[in-house]
Amino acid sequence: MEVSQLLCYLGAVTVAWLTVRTVYCLLSGLRVWMVGNGALVSASSLGSWAVVTGATDGIGKAYAEELAHRGFSIVLISRTQEKLDEVAKAIESKYKVQTKTISADFGSVDIYSKIESGLSGLEIGILVNNVGMSYSYPEFFLNIPNLDQFITNILNINITSVCQMTRLVLPKMLERSKGLILNISSASGMYPVPLLTLYSASKAFVDYFSRGLDAEYRNKGIIIQSVLPFYVTTKLSKIKKASLDIPTPERYVAAQLNTVGLQSQTNGYLPHAIMGWVTTALLPSRLLSKIMMNMGLSQRTRYLKKQKQG
Repeated sequence: MEVSQLLCYLGAVTVAWLTVRTVYCLLSGLRVWMVGNGALVSASSLGSWAVVTGATDGIGKAYAEELAHRGFSIVLISRTQEKLDEVAKAIESKYKVQTKTISADFGSVDIYSKIESGLSGLEIGILVNNVGMSYSYPEFFLNIPNLDQFITNILNINITSVCQMTRLVLPKMLERSKGLILNISSASGMYPVPLLTLYSASKAFVDYFSRGLDAEYRNKGIIIQSVLPFYVTTKLSKIKKASLDIPTPERYVAAQLNTVGLQSQTNGYLPHAIMGWVTTALLPSRLLSKIMMNMGLSQRTRYLKKQKQG
């Protein structure tokens, strides 16, 4: 075979492969973002109770309300009992479902026997590991105020809580061969984010932990999904005004639940999925790191200037 013929053959194979790949991606995208799989997330198909950590604000509260709307009874777990009672009362009144509250500070590690006792006897169909902690402002690692305590808190809240809550809930799901665990990571876990390094690294752990467990248990009837949102209007993000690319928690949660069973790793919301593709597939890692560093430095400067003026 002549060189020219070989090159033509290789070119034709490459074009065919790229065409098939493109069509597959388009069809998959349509299946996830246009059709969705929202009917899967129901109390009748998974189990009667949903457990949500960090349930009194932001994304956690939105999950509790949306899942109550879908017929689940809700276990709300958060630090402040007064806020738990307020959210539980509102959910019971609006959605006519049962609620249960467990007050727990996930910054501690001696809370899980109490949580285990509170969950005893419940048919848990969904666990939403949502509780999380970030920085007050972007900062160099060694300049973080109260660094030793900060390390302990962020690891306990962002990592230990996910592992321990999964340990408590997964065995009963396996007995019934059905259940859903949603681990709320962050787009910051998709690549290193300088000046938010501990937060970014902790969320990368959540992503890898989730995808590894999904591979372990997907053939046993359990769905474990890594959820990686970009900015949502929450206290954690400190953003109050919603836009197309920054949804409200309610809009984000409604979109994300439609991806369950279709993606083991999801950005949960179409504009976020596009942003995730651009940042991970198109931008060189060194350029992305430089962009993130410059953004962090700018935010840090504004924060410190405001603190000095105040």
